[in-house]
Amino acid sequence: MQYGIVLPISGIGGSVDRLIEYAQAAEEAGWDGIFLEDYLVYWRDEGVTYDPWLTLAALAMRTKRIRLGITVTALPSRLPWQVAREAITLDHLSHGRVILGFGLGDPQDMHFGEVEKAKERAEMLDEGLEILNGLMSGQPFHYEGKHYQVKEVTFVPKPVQQPRIPIWIGGMWPRKAPMRRAARWDGFVPAKLPDENGYTEFQPSELREIKKMLEQEHKGPFDLVTGGTTPGDDRAKARELMEPMREAGVTWWCEFVLPEPGQEEEALTRIKQGAPR
Repeated sequence: MQYGIVLPISGIGGSVDRLIEYAQAAEEAGWDGIFLEDYLVYWRDEGVTYDPWLTLAALAMRTKRIRLGITVTALPSRLPWQVAREAITLDHLSHGRVILGFGLGDPQDMHFGEVEKAKERAEMLDEGLEILNGLMSGQPFHYEGKHYQVKEVTFVPKPVQQPRIPIWIGGMWPRKAPMRRAARWDGFVPAKLPDENGYTEFQPSELREIKKMLEQEHKGPFDLVTGGTTPGDDRAKARELMEPMREAGVTWWCEFVLPEPGQEEEALTRIKQGAPR
């Protein structure tokens, strides 16, 4: 199992310089990945928001080993060919360390006339993923879809990672459509539909069920991604929490490091304490 940290792309995490500091500390502490949220206008802290793609480019230039990704980008709110060019460029800047994450998007982050109907956004997501995949091939590609059209074009250079940059799909569990979509790609980042207690973390039994369902649809290596918080000052307890996750088939644990304003030093301390290995 690999271990990443999830950082906010907003003012609650401090400045972009602070995010770079977090990334460098994470690499030095032995974490395996850094994953940014993606909002055009963050829903908290008066909307202070940074662009995740430009921020990841900065992180790529200031780190050497750690994987870099976004969990997750609302692909229907962006132009898939522009995302493809940005992702390929980032893969070269980082020498092949990028992981892409895509989903329908957060209804709270729609301010610019985006399509809001879930069915249409799902169609746009699926078409956008096909376009991304085709453009990353480095071969002549054209596409005729309901929402997008691409005249024949060749994107070069190809990504450093082949046959493509890994693509993870985010979606709400226990809805089946996101799992079917994820099974066509390289990984699944599930979130639980809220219950009477609000949003809650996954139980190992739920993750085993997700893993089983995905294995019925996907053959070969596949990432199952979940996350939460673990005690950085109690390694034994943290490892105890991780063992059921590993047994359930989780391949990436993403530690949520989402500091409130004024808690940046506490967040840095948690990162320096390292992964719950």
